Amino acid sequence: MAHALAPPRVVNIADLRRLARRRLPRVVFDYVDGGADGEVTLRENCRIFDEVAFRPRNAVAGAAVNLGTTVLGTPLALPVVLAPVGSSRLIHPRGEAVAAHAAGAAGTAYALSTLSGCTLEEVKAASSGPVWYQLYLVGGRDVARAAIDRARAAGFSALVVTIDTPVAGLRERDLRNGTAALTSRRLWSMLPFLPQFLARPRWLAGFLSDGGLMCFPNVVLPGVGPMAYADVGVALEQSAVAWADLRWIRDAWHGPVVIKGVLSADDARRAVDEGAAAVVVSNHGGRQLDGVLPTLRALPDVVAAVGGRAEVLLDGGIRRGGDVVKALCLGARAVLVGRAYAYGLGAGGGEGVARAIEILRNDVARTLKLLGCSAVAELDRSYVQVPTDW
Repeated sequence: MAHALAPPRVVNIADLRRLARRRLPRVVFDYVDGGADGEVTLRENCRIFDEVAFRPRNAVAGAAVNLGTTVLGTPLALPVVLAPVGSSRLIHPRGEAVAAHAAGAAGTAYALSTLSGCTLEEVKAASSGPVWYQLYLVGGRDVARAAIDRARAAGFSALVVTIDTPVAGLRERDLRNGTAALTSRRLWSMLPFLPQFLARPRWLAGFLSDGGLMCFPNVVLPGVGPMAYADVGVALEQSAVAWADLRWIRDAWHGPVVIKGVLSADDARRAVDEGAAAVVVSNHGGRQLDGVLPTLRALPDVVAAVGGRAEVLLDGGIRRGGDVVKALCLGARAVLVGRAYAYGLGAGGGEGVARAIEILRNDVARTLKLLGCSAVAELDRSYVQVPTDW
């Protein structure tokens, strides 16, 4: 591991965030770091973990702990999956393939965003572990179906359908940083925002050597080719997912479908009724509707509504292994992390992603030992105390 990513310089995810902020242009860092509107949900996703207290069982013998779990029938070495992060290639050259490789090396799964800069085939080839494909319907049904066919042929093992993005949330940092102008390809509009790139020459060199502004190679538009990189808000608004779409998506995929963006018991039950093998309790990392429930607070209701008919996963706010363990105690089979590894990608590429995973793995193992629990499979609500109004 590079010295810059080793202790004492990097001991937690916040340290990776600090390094990423120093190494990335402001517009790229804020794209990863920011949320919608006043970023209330973004903050609450993290803060809510502080309301849950551990209840350890002390004087329990045992030196080793088992971090393994099974998600969608696939064994994972730890209960942490790398969530889809769009445009990761802007964070680091070949960012999606680099992150997928690190996930596979760690024995866990990686989920590829539709809005990625690397092809489905390249990402699958980069990972020795399971890879999932996260689906937006940008470009329409035929374009999405073609991507589903490619994902199945390439060996992707699950399809993640995101249901909370009928339109992109208002991400004020992106507006202030000139994202729309920078993707307009109009020089005079771009000029006021270019100095932030010149201030990060190392990132700029990597960006240019990787081909400059990426396109979306998994969104192949008829008669046009890969969709150009641009503000995708309009494209998302024109291609929102409805429950009725789940039927043709299932028929096209022929494999496990994961519904991501569930925050209520009603949506959880509907997802299972529509054939979901798993649901992800998610508010899109606080990047869509601001002011919704933090995901950990929504988790118990979703777990109860699903009633064991499907697996329940959670994302949002995970920054420490203790956060992972609390989610598992409240019924999640595993968690997805996005920003935690994206900070690592920005801080140090593949080694940074590997360091983020290592930090979380070590945190989870240490937390289990301090709880007196020998395996993540044994975690349950008896290991935590939650507020009475939960």
